[in-house]
Amino acid sequence: MLRNLTCKRIQVDEIWAFIYVKQKNVATAKKAPANAGDVWTWTAIDADSKLIPSWFIGGRDSDAAVIFIDDLASRLANRVQFTSDGHKAYLEAVEGAFGSDIDYAMLVKTYGEAPEGAKGRYSPAECTEAIKTRIGGNPDMKHVSTSHSERSNLSVRMHTRRFTRLTNGFSKKVENHAHSVALFAMYYNFVRIHQTLKMTPAMAAGVTKRLWEIGDIVGVLEAWEARPQSK
Repeated sequence: MLRNLTCKRIQVDEIWAFIYVKQKNVATAKKAPANAGDVWTWTAIDADSKLIPSWFIGGRDSDAAVIFIDDLASRLANRVQFTSDGHKAYLEAVEGAFGSDIDYAMLVKTYGEAPEGAKGRYSPAECTEAIKTRIGGNPDMKHVSTSHSERSNLSVRMHTRRFTRLTNGFSKKVENHAHSVALFAMYYNFVRIHQTLKMTPAMAAGVTKRLWEIGDIVGVLEAWEARPQSK
């Protein structure tokens, strides 16, 4: 559905969560499934339309980066400016998917300790430095940012209970975790009106001309399930 997108500025990021138990507890967990432990949701966002064109559920290694970036590249119709954090797995993945046909920069942030008055179990650390580095092509350095992808990740956490810390809402199976992210992405892209844009991201990106409803998402799922399955 999301193909031939004319995005201009893409930002990417990763969100941590866990399946069944946290990674450090997998060895002692009873009846832990094969994919128990840490899981990462890789997300991309168009900085202009706020569309999420691609996401991937997996580890935080180079293999996952390749799958994610290859899928993202297959959905784009033109050269884009691309910003990631300093995760080195992006370097090989972006080179393999785009070659020289991309304007790529990394934004590496350095964090200090949380302010004394705000310290707590999950108090955010204070960003003390942000370094922009050109990786390839000719990126416009004033647009080198990960703020939209970080804000998108906040939306994922706020709308998807499985990412909420200190609760029992975490996923017990990786398949269910992936389904929840897919459902959120469809809702976010096609149903939820963006407060600034006054339309959905899919409408802003020219993917659709109308506002979808939840029933439309159900219709897409039913159509997919009705297709002949390859053996």
